[in-house]
Amino acid sequence: MSGQPHPPAPARLRAGDLLHLGSAGLRARPVRAVLSALGIAIGIGAMVAVVGLSASSQERLDRQLAALGTNLLTAEPAPASLGVDPPPLPADAAARVERIPGVGDATSTADLTGVAVYRSRVVDPGRTGGLTVTSADLDLLAVVGGTVARGSWLDEATAQFPTTVLGATAAARLGVTEPGRQVWLGGRSTTVVGILHPVQLAPELDTAALVGAPYARADLGATGAPTRVYERSTDAAVTSVAALIAPSVQPSRPSAVAVSRPSDALAARAAADEAFTGLLVGLGSIGLVVGGIGVANTMIISVIERRREIGLRRALGATRGHVAAQFLTEAVVLSTLGGVAGAAIGSAVTVLVALSQSWLPVVPPLVLVVAVAATVAIGALAGLYPATRAARTPPTAALAS
Repeated sequence: MSGQPHPPAPARLRAGDLLHLGSAGLRARPVRAVLSALGIAIGIGAMVAVVGLSASSQERLDRQLAALGTNLLTAEPAPASLGVDPPPLPADAAARVERIPGVGDATSTADLTGVAVYRSRVVDPGRTGGLTVTSADLDLLAVVGGTVARGSWLDEATAQFPTTVLGATAAARLGVTEPGRQVWLGGRSTTVVGILHPVQLAPELDTAALVGAPYARADLGATGAPTRVYERSTDAAVTSVAALIAPSVQPSRPSAVAVSRPSDALAARAAADEAFTGLLVGLGSIGLVVGGIGVANTMIISVIERRREIGLRRALGATRGHVAAQFLTEAVVLSTLGGVAGAAIGSAVTVLVALSQSWLPVVPPLVLVVAVAATVAIGALAGLYPATRAARTPPTAALAS
């Protein structure tokens, strides 16, 4: 029996040969391959860019909150309920808040009623430009984290006289670019001694002309009742302090005091941006599916055009599995090339836009991995039917066509 011939070993297709065969069709028709991969690249590029820009924006917010602090709380009269206005805050509201355990500093401001600021005395009194005149304590900037852009902040001397520090928006609307200018405030010429940078955690100060509390009480009719109290506490004590501010300021009617955390507004804005990001990622996913359909269409056409090649390979001993693997590999290679190109395009867009906005560019590595993996999966799904169709093509029918 030993003289009988052994059955031939089953044909095998090595990984290197499979990759070479899978890319042969792409090399033979490069323009078609590029156009098919472009659909995948656009979808992946859009997704990577959207996620990257969202991550870069979040990084900017995190750095901003780290610099500004999330431990600033504000207290002000609650909105009117059932047509009844809440009582004003007591004159010593800031001092009451400072006595709460965990509080580091507290200060207050008071918006002056019946007092407005204009560029000059000849401006129509009704054209206030939405600006307010606000009495401020000297430690205001230290508590809210504000900084002076030009000039100087109020001090013990200037707070006694008709001087003002303008918020960033107020200065722009009044046309004041440098300290030393005169504005018409409270019925008299007032010297601008400083202009502030925008105050991120207290945006109401941007539209204010700030005057010293002693001058406001002596000449502008300030009553001493603050409009708003700002408080800084330790990070660990923020929650407990927030619960104690209203009872400390208005013991008989805590509900008349509204306590807020300004950094929450920035976080809420980031949450809204994340929702918008989800929408854009969804649109990018649609583009990715459309690109996958384009790959499937390209592969079906390729199978039809290469029927003779398929028949010849089958006649030379290639199995159905070999033919199916060849065309499936071609689809995966095509979509992967599009995915890699899309990831590169999305990363480049993220870097360019982030740098133009003075952000730190952030492209999460996991996003790139998921993006390329998604294109591999899309390519496999898109090539499954064309590969099966190619494998089922009879050799005789393919050679006779």
